Formats: sequence, C-alpha cells, structure tokens
Amino acid sequence: MSSIDQTEIDKFSAMAAEWWDPTGKFKPLHEMNPCRLDYITRQIAAQFGRDLKTDRPFEGLSLLDVGCGGGLLAEPMTRLGARVTGIDAAERNIPVAQTHAAEQGLDIEYRAATAETLADEGAAFDGVLAMEIVEHVADPAEFIATCDRLTKPGGLLICSTLNRTTKSFALAIVGAEWVLGWLPRGTHDWNRFITPDELRQMIDSTDLTCVDRTGMVFNPVAWRWSLSDRDLSVNYVTGSVKS
Repeated sequence: MSSIDQTEIDKFSAMAAEWWDPTGKFKPLHEMNPCRLDYITRQIAAQFGRDLKTDRPFEGLSLLDVGCGGGLLAEPMTRLGARVTGIDAAERNIPVAQTHAAEQGLDIEYRAATAETLADEGAAFDGVLAMEIVEHVADPAEFIATCDRLTKPGGLLICSTLNRTTKSFALAIVGAEWVLGWLPRGTHDWNRFITPDELRQMIDSTDLTCVDRTGMVFNPVAWRWSLSDRDLSVNYVTGSVKS
C-alpha cells in the first residue's frame, strides 16, 4: 500500500520553492522549528544516552526524516552529528533540499521516495521523524505501521500532528489560514486531524510503545512556541520506542 495522497502531494509541491523563506508560506513552520527541535533532541538524547552539551551528540546515529520538505529538520540534525536520510513524495522538494544542504556544506542523503519504498528495501534507522505528515497521508494507521518497520529495535519514532478539536479548527484553520493567511487556504483538512488517543491506538498496533505525549503551544503575546505536558488541544508530538 502507498501512503501517498496525490492531492496532498500537489499542495506541497506547489510551495516547494518557498521552503527556506522565513517570511513565506512556511513561516509558521520556521517559527515552530525551535520547539520541534527541542523535543526531538531531548527524546533522542534520553533514548540513546547522549549529552546535548557536546558538539556532535548524535554521532553514529542514523535518522530518517519522512516528508523532509526543504530540510528544516534534516539540516540541524546533521549538524548535531546524525547521519540523516530525508525522503519526500513531493519530488519538487528534493532539489530544493539538496541545493540548500550543499550551500551549507552538509552531507545529507535526499531521495524522492515514500516510506513504503524504503521499508520494502529493508532500510531501518535508529530514529524516524514523521513531523506534520500523518494528517496528510492516505492511511494514517498503515503509515505508522510502515514507520514501525523503518525503526530499528531499540529505536525511536517521533511523530507530530494536529488534534481534532474545536480549538484546533479555530486556530489552525480559521486563524492561520482564513484570517492571518499564514498558510494557503486548504493546507489542512480538519477532518483529517488525529486525536492523541487515535494516534496511540495506531502506535499500539505495532511493535512501538508510546513513551511520551507533549503539546506544542503557541503564545500570541510572547509570539513563540513552547512545549506543554498538559495542553495537547492543537499541536502535539509523541515519542515511541521500538521493542
């Protein structure tokens, strides 16, 4: 089976050239990125016993960034020492990511491919990142199962998405798309948002065990994102370990 939903792929292909413009269509992702990286690095460090105070704490670890876009996560993870593979089903994203990585002097393997393709090839990684993608795939449960196949025993899957609540509709769609214009209208479909319990059920159906669920909360007064162990009502992220 394929996780591809061509309509969703077309949406992001049309915006490919803007990945590295912090004031463009991906401005919200640029602003969220420090919060995402805070969570990701903490989880990886805890799972593999790494010291984040060292220069390259993730040296020797292999990471897969599924739906890598222009490389907003792949590049900082590479700088932290990880050996990163980035894949995206939207082929137009890959040259953008490759060019930017080359300009930064970073060695990242980028491929226009699906998670299923790599899983069928027998690839497996210490860590798999599936950030802001599960709400865009054709079959979320099947996608999580594929991510399980791509995670080595003892490895870590980190997955973020949007909760399906009245608040998420008001903020992520009405606010971000209709009123503020942070994202093009139609970027998200509220009906495809996934509750934390639904995501956990998908994870529990695999060899993964969910060990953490944390909210990512935007403060419009301070104009910054932060992690919250209480508020999962809009954006949230999970960490799961492969047995």
